[in-house]
Amino acid sequence: MPLIQFVQNYEDLSTDRGYQFKFFCDKCRNGFLSAFQTSAIGVAETALRVAGNLFGGIFNTAGNSAYEIQRAIGGPAHDAALAAAVDEGKKHFHQCTRCGHWVCPEVCWNAGAGLCETCAPNFQEELASAHAQAKASAARQQLIQKANDTNLIAGIEMGASAVVRAPGPVQAAESACSACGAAAGEGRFCPHCGAERAGPAKCPGCGAAVTSDARFCAHCGHKVA
Repeated sequence: MPLIQFVQNYEDLSTDRGYQFKFFCDKCRNGFLSAFQTSAIGVAETALRVAGNLFGGIFNTAGNSAYEIQRAIGGPAHDAALAAAVDEGKKHFHQCTRCGHWVCPEVCWNAGAGLCETCAPNFQEELASAHAQAKASAARQQLIQKANDTNLIAGIEMGASAVVRAPGPVQAAESACSACGAAAGEGRFCPHCGAERAGPAKCPGCGAAVTSDARFCAHCGHKVA
């Protein structure tokens, strides 16, 4: 059979009943399914098989022989069917005269330029793609610039012995003594200077807000002073 110049890849879907092929676009791999071509010998083999099932004996043997004949002489018939399918596929696909690829008209063919979109990209598609990519790139650059303009290390010691530790679990801040500023703890008096605390801002029992002169929580009755 002479060389068939067409798409680079195709799928053979033929059976003993007939021939059918699926051709793929060289660029995007979209497929085109050729029309089914019935095999005359395959039809005869089916008829003989049916007759063999009905009557047995010689008809059954003939049916098996017909199948073997189909397998033996299917080469030329198969090649002829493939050639016909190629002619059908060439009417669907377009061949780019610049690169020689056969491409589908729906996605990969630039009809205005008469070339495939690899050789002659679609202007509007390329513009839309470049537009979106440019905005994304600009956004990244602006985020980097904004981060560069922000002081993210204020107060961090850079001495040779300085160590930056990752933050641990969040803990409740201790109340500070109003007299000396040291952590006053939970007692009524400051353990550092002895000054009397103004009173907790929250009930130690239920967490509700309490006044500085309250002795018991109005919400749960817990003693707060």
